[in-house]
Amino acid sequence: MSQKDKEFDTLPVGTLGIVALESSRDLGRKVDHYISDWRSKRKNSIAEKAAFAGYKKDSYLLDTACPRFGSGEAKGIIRESVRGADLYLLVDVCNYSLTYTVCGQTNHMSPDDHYQDLKRIIAAVGGKARRITVIMPFLYESRQHKRSSRESLDCALALQELTNMGVDNIITFDAHDPRVQNAIPLHGFETVQPTYQFVKALLQNVPDIVMDTDHMMIISPDEGAMGRAIYYANVMGVDMGMFYKRRDYSTIIDGRNPIVAHEFLGSDVEGKDVLIVDDMISSGESMIDVAKELKRRKAGRIFLASTFGLFTNGLKRFDDAYESGLFYRMLTTNLVYQTEELLSREYYINVDMSKYIALLIDTLNHDASISDLLDPTERIQDILKEYHQR
Repeated sequence: MSQKDKEFDTLPVGTLGIVALESSRDLGRKVDHYISDWRSKRKNSIAEKAAFAGYKKDSYLLDTACPRFGSGEAKGIIRESVRGADLYLLVDVCNYSLTYTVCGQTNHMSPDDHYQDLKRIIAAVGGKARRITVIMPFLYESRQHKRSSRESLDCALALQELTNMGVDNIITFDAHDPRVQNAIPLHGFETVQPTYQFVKALLQNVPDIVMDTDHMMIISPDEGAMGRAIYYANVMGVDMGMFYKRRDYSTIIDGRNPIVAHEFLGSDVEGKDVLIVDDMISSGESMIDVAKELKRRKAGRIFLASTFGLFTNGLKRFDDAYESGLFYRMLTTNLVYQTEELLSREYYINVDMSKYIALLIDTLNHDASISDLLDPTERIQDILKEYHQR
């Protein structure tokens, strides 16, 4: 059943409102287009009743802004009523392309700036909304999710701060460590895996790929990504292997212990297509090192797949690796900011997540279960079956 034909047996929680902060404007427009299209075509016997007032609209995006003063300070503004609304706030804390002026100097917005803007909009709502859900694909401060010495515990503090401000649910994607949800045990927290979208993108963009144990293998680049790799391998019906990073814990360079070597655990990869899966590509050093090790073991085509492509040191490292034949294709999502430079690369496959986010919002607005959306196993099996038949 398509989403436009889907029959919901529950009333909407409230009038749907989508707040796409400036960092997520492009993604928000795509999400809004899907929902307005589905609802305009949806046949619902009670859609015209009073409880469904405002159910069908041309757009659900609300007019909001976070203007700044000359000093760099800012305020959140909502230019229309949100009383009784079911609000969904979209924010990309990794969008470094946005700038603001402080005393004549241009500053690029950091994750801290985006997080402050999110809080400003929540404060502007002023408790008038019926429910607030924050959709933050890259979880703010998720790399500082645990305490190992006398240091701050930023991610947990941020989650508690949002819920204390009135946020009911937080939806994120591929959280660096999902256990951080323990910081807010009485509130909703969902970490969503884009596995189905990655498998679908591979099948659509690489027509000659063969997904079976004789031709393909899933690789975890480190021990932290093991659970993710195991899931991919199980639903795709292929073998898996893993690397573990041997580090020099006596030295700290750029805030981390340098990697001495990547040790491999797994069966023979010779001649097989290999999919390396991870939650994020930061500098890309680790991914490239793993690809080198796999090529040294005579692997076939290498695919790099990561939910978040941050590319903190630019694309030159990947350009050089691609030209030298280290990898064949790279897949990341549009959940974080993508440069035109990245989108133009021959080796890059963009995994669009806007329809999936629209499905989540449309379903949650009806207070319906999203269990089938959070567990894509059946959908992956269906698309693989269709692919093998074809």
